[in-house]
Amino acid sequence: MTIPKAAQVFPRSEYLRRLSSVKSEMERREIESLVLTVPANITYLSGYTSKSGYVPQGLVVSIDDEEPTFITRRQDAPAALHQMFVDRSRVIGYPEALIANPDRDGYDAIIDFLLDKGIGRKNIGLEAKFLPAVTVEKFRSRLDAKVVDCTNAVTWIRGVKSDLEIAMMREAAAISDAGMLKAKEVIRPRVREADASAEIIATLVRGANGRPGTDLAGFFLCATPRTSTCHIRWTEDAFQEGSQINLEFSGVRHGYTSPLMRTMSIGKPSDQIRRLHEGEVAGLEAALDAAKTGSTCSDVAAAFNTTLKKHGFEKESRCGYAVGIDWTEPTASLKEGDMTVLKPNMTFHLMLGNWIGEDVGYVISETFRVTDAGGESFTKLPRQLFEISA
Repeated sequence: MTIPKAAQVFPRSEYLRRLSSVKSEMERREIESLVLTVPANITYLSGYTSKSGYVPQGLVVSIDDEEPTFITRRQDAPAALHQMFVDRSRVIGYPEALIANPDRDGYDAIIDFLLDKGIGRKNIGLEAKFLPAVTVEKFRSRLDAKVVDCTNAVTWIRGVKSDLEIAMMREAAAISDAGMLKAKEVIRPRVREADASAEIIATLVRGANGRPGTDLAGFFLCATPRTSTCHIRWTEDAFQEGSQINLEFSGVRHGYTSPLMRTMSIGKPSDQIRRLHEGEVAGLEAALDAAKTGSTCSDVAAAFNTTLKKHGFEKESRCGYAVGIDWTEPTASLKEGDMTVLKPNMTFHLMLGNWIGEDVGYVISETFRVTDAGGESFTKLPRQLFEISA
């Protein structure tokens, strides 16, 4: 029985546009085929979001072919048939015999495909830094070709979003907002962190404006006495009067995220946290003003850091990073010294979490896109230090 193809997230023309940009980069690097193994890059060029990257898989982009070819574990091939825009003949499932096999694995299936297609003797691009050294060596030894390291080549292309991608990130932001408003509603004294988290996560799945969340991204709830931490989950403890709660999460729409951070306090926050909040908000607004087309990531960070210092605080970690599919894009960072030039529709998580010593932490953030007039936030949530009645 033939599997009927599900509706695609983006039109075919959008994927072909993205592939055209990638092929231009391939031509510049003088490679005929590019093997992509980073899940977010596979999503970007095909629409595939199934969580099968724990075993070898690869999307092969050829200069001569309009559509890419996907090689994955056979049991994951039906998901690709549903989600990818490509013809079903371009989804190849390799046999289960290659799973937990000490001698051959799914990467051998990708290499076999390249050899069978007659392109195993031409220059081939590989995301080498994200693969085990033994796997890179396997490509080099089995292929009579020059293997070119193309780590992050596609990720940099992803950095500038299309209008369709921006719309998807706005949908994710609306879900982030809804989750934070739910947090404000359910966080109360004597409520367990786990129970509050369950309600917030349920909202992230139900979505907003009729559009459900399609996945769960990172979810962090750091409450007193753990507010100096940044990446731990909820606990079985209950909130108390005087508790502070730092939250970071994102709605997800077909792989796209718009992360959001806010600090909440049951009762009045400390004077230090209140002053820190005022400084961070002022710095956030200065950073967004600086995030104009033609400025650099360093300019944005300097605007924030200079403003925060005027309020008597400093932030040790970077101010943010490129964001899009699967949260972080490992390319541009909002930090002083990063001279990446900002272009329209680049998107960043302006992450202003500040952890001071072992007992003080505070968070606020915005996901924004670069415009000629500055950074435009996707979230509609007030930049408040939310004070919850005890």
